[in-house]
Amino acid sequence: MEPLTEALYRTPIIDHHAHNLLLPEELSAHDILSMTTEAAGPALAHTPSTLAHLRAVKDLASVLDCNPTWETVQKRLDEERSKPDDAWSRRCFEGIETVLIDDGLDGNIVHPYEWHDRLTRSKCKRIVRIEKAAEEIIRRTAAALLQEGSGSPVAVLATELKSCVMKQFCTAVKDAVLDPRVVGFKSVICYRTGLAVGGREDFKDADQLNNVWAALLHQCRQREYTRLEDPILNPLFLHTAAELIQNTTIEGQHVKPLQFHTGLGDNDIALRLSSPSHLQPFIKEYPKLPIVLLHASYPFTREAGYLASVYENVYLDIGEVFPMISQEGQEKVVSQALELCPSEKLTWSTDGHWFPETYLLAVMQVREALLHVLGRYVLRGTLVTTQAVQIVEDILFNTSNKLYDLKLKLTPLPSTRTVNNPTSVTPENSIYSQNFALLNSFLDSNPDIIFIRLQWLDYTSTLRTRILTTTQAISMASQGKFIALVRAVLGLLQQDIPTPGCGGPVGEYSLVPCFESLRCGPKNPSYAIVQCEFSESGTMAPVSICPRTCLRNIVERAKAEKCIEFLVGFETEVVFMHYSTPSSPEDYIKFGTSPVSHAHAWSSTRALQNPKMMGCLEAIAIGLKDSDITLQQFHPESSPGQYEFVTGPLPPLAAVDAVITTRDIIQSIASQFEMRATFHPKPVPTQAATGEHIHLSMTQNEDEANEPVYNNFYAGILKHARAICAFTQPLPESYTRTGDGQWAGGRHVAWGSLNRETPLRKIDGSHWEVRFVDGFANSYLALAALLGAGLQGSEVMPKDCTADPSSMSEAELAALGICELMPVSVEEAWEALEGSEGLREVMGQGLCEHFLRVKRHEAEWMGRLEGERRRNWLIERY
Repeated sequence: MEPLTEALYRTPIIDHHAHNLLLPEELSAHDILSMTTEAAGPALAHTPSTLAHLRAVKDLASVLDCNPTWETVQKRLDEERSKPDDAWSRRCFEGIETVLIDDGLDGNIVHPYEWHDRLTRSKCKRIVRIEKAAEEIIRRTAAALLQEGSGSPVAVLATELKSCVMKQFCTAVKDAVLDPRVVGFKSVICYRTGLAVGGREDFKDADQLNNVWAALLHQCRQREYTRLEDPILNPLFLHTAAELIQNTTIEGQHVKPLQFHTGLGDNDIALRLSSPSHLQPFIKEYPKLPIVLLHASYPFTREAGYLASVYENVYLDIGEVFPMISQEGQEKVVSQALELCPSEKLTWSTDGHWFPETYLLAVMQVREALLHVLGRYVLRGTLVTTQAVQIVEDILFNTSNKLYDLKLKLTPLPSTRTVNNPTSVTPENSIYSQNFALLNSFLDSNPDIIFIRLQWLDYTSTLRTRILTTTQAISMASQGKFIALVRAVLGLLQQDIPTPGCGGPVGEYSLVPCFESLRCGPKNPSYAIVQCEFSESGTMAPVSICPRTCLRNIVERAKAEKCIEFLVGFETEVVFMHYSTPSSPEDYIKFGTSPVSHAHAWSSTRALQNPKMMGCLEAIAIGLKDSDITLQQFHPESSPGQYEFVTGPLPPLAAVDAVITTRDIIQSIASQFEMRATFHPKPVPTQAATGEHIHLSMTQNEDEANEPVYNNFYAGILKHARAICAFTQPLPESYTRTGDGQWAGGRHVAWGSLNRETPLRKIDGSHWEVRFVDGFANSYLALAALLGAGLQGSEVMPKDCTADPSSMSEAELAALGICELMPVSVEEAWEALEGSEGLREVMGQGLCEHFLRVKRHEAEWMGRLEGERRRNWLIERY
């Protein structure tokens, strides 16, 4: 589905119907509320309560980075419009290749059509409005005749008016047909007399025509003439123009299209006469004239789709509904258009007018609608991805390019992802389009599943969840709908205290399930679990500070830039403890070592002889198997009640998804056995420490990575090791585990072959073990930091350390290139991260700032907890 998302955001748009922007000094000529409505006058006052307006406010606020209130948005718009060099207008036109401008809407209060060239990649072209051309000729000719022949009989002047006007009008149309700056014509007869225009033979009655021209002359004489609005003259000019456009063109050459306003418009139209079905006789009369039905013919979209499907010369534009109607309505328009109309006969336009924001909103919203509609077709198997991509390219570019004979090349828009900031918010990374088929397949294989837990791991490594019934999950997934969560969700502490500056009560993220992570829940046949990422509500752009998204981006970057792929395994160490219930509300849960055996020792069978403990361990092993997690081995560790579970290698995202479930299963089953399983790195201060070691191996171009490649990678990890500790050892207690002589990686920045007293242990080839990670870490962020630092690489690699570094002299260490110590406190790690430009660059500056802000707020809040109360508080949560 990624190609569909990429096509939507990288296909340049030919906006084949729009209007001029207002001059800066004329911005007050029209009410800005008109951006999302055709209402005018008193009816305009009710616009702020429409779904279209409310959504526009939200969309604009997301671009302007302000609160989503109309007042705030207006203030920010004023600020942006005041910037020099048309910067805001350029921003609003991003993604638009060219605009075909109907410049007959306003007079001297707008920029000329060619002015808009500065806002697009290719020069803009003109669409000639038939009625506007006729009106100007009538006004000019009548004034001259009335001045020169004021004493002549009315019949004579009327005949002369008719002759002069029609001659000049025919000349104007022919000139426009031959003018390379003009690529099409447009009629607004829908606004004047309706679309029931009749046939050309209906206007051959000489007496009737003479009376009409006489009446028109009278209007001009009385200065009552304002616009062409006559049931005889309007169709006459339309038929005249259509015949000239069709026949003036040399045989075999391109015929310029004729656009019709249909459907959606202000209260000037007769709604029942705005259906394109009234044009059927006209369509038949001019079979060689390309006819474009504008504005999705809303609410007559299906009628327009029918006409486009059965008449070779009819095309359907699905514009203007963006942003004029609700999101659901927009998606229905797209779906209804595709019900019958060939996709290669669909075009799109903004109908942008007056304000640049109309262009911006239209582009944002059509991308979203096409993503949702076409994405659903792909997920249901109606389309394959390549077909959906072709539809996008046709609607946004190809069809208009051919229809208007623009001869433009489809050159993809530049990607907004940059090498220097792979975690930036980019539409092309959108994870909206997860494979819905995986959900259906999973549920078919697991019919007992009733509930699905949607999970995410926050910055305090707290696993949070929302629970859906399978029925609701299927319904939401099939419709492209997601749970909305407040933006503060990634800034919460363990006690649900929000971190200042890390998202407040305003705005929302969408919680997007990553269906490839679906697995059965911990020892409960009715539950399934799925890990999630966050996207911006509305645009579905990925959230740059989402931990899982950060890891995903780095993994994708490794493959795209260096053809490197990874396998990751985890050694999960855990201590099982007993606990006492608080005797009063003021008291707290107290944890002690589980009384399994005082003879508990590393890999000792004595540690497996307690029936309760062994029952718990076996239940965990079965639970992992039921959740499709490969358990390679488990065994007792050194501390009383301490055991290690080793799970099999997987690609990075899948590996972290699996280890999160592994930990959840361990803790859930321990609870069933009335024990607490904790990943606290030092739950018993006098006993051995607990870690979460990570095993890494890599391939390049599908072959085992060679020594120069993996040495450069692991040298990069060592170069940034001190800063990486901020992610892998994120709390003060983490640093009680990693002193010298504890077989936990030691304090020296070094590596060694099969050396458990160095932070990096080389095992075989590209297979290395990272030992400076513990159970407080958010595993997505920890692994992202390791892989990101490795991809940065380093040409400086210390030599293989084959002894315990703490037993070596300074001279011996220097000879190996070992000259740095790992941090001894979390504050030291934070300082290292602040100074590590390379790591901050690969993780994302915004993510690192967010992380440090949360962790410092966490440290400040936890500082009030001391001694045993703090130890027990952490054990209860980790």
